[in-house]
Amino acid sequence: MTKAEIVSNISKKLGIEKLDVQLVVESMMNEITSSLENGENVYLRGFGSFIVKRRAEKTARNIKKNTTIKIPAHNIPAFKPSKIFLNGVKNKLKVN
Repeated sequence: MTKAEIVSNISKKLGIEKLDVQLVVESMMNEITSSLENGENVYLRGFGSFIVKRRAEKTARNIKKNTTIKIPAHNIPAFKPSKIFLNGVKNKLKVN
């Protein structure tokens, strides 16, 4: 599902113009992004948490050149789903 499809679905369900819904969705995404960039986690009860994870420095190999390189410590954004969200997906999507 794309952002445009999300906007369209919310617009249909709530009877709000697509432009207004798009502004809200993009504003929410911008707020989450700026919070994570400032090192602040975002907690959405019943949905999940957008968190900043710290990756430690590690040594990797460049197979083509047969050399080792150091990857410095860095931060990455991550999403941790809530138990309600996780259980809903598990129960609805059964593996055949």
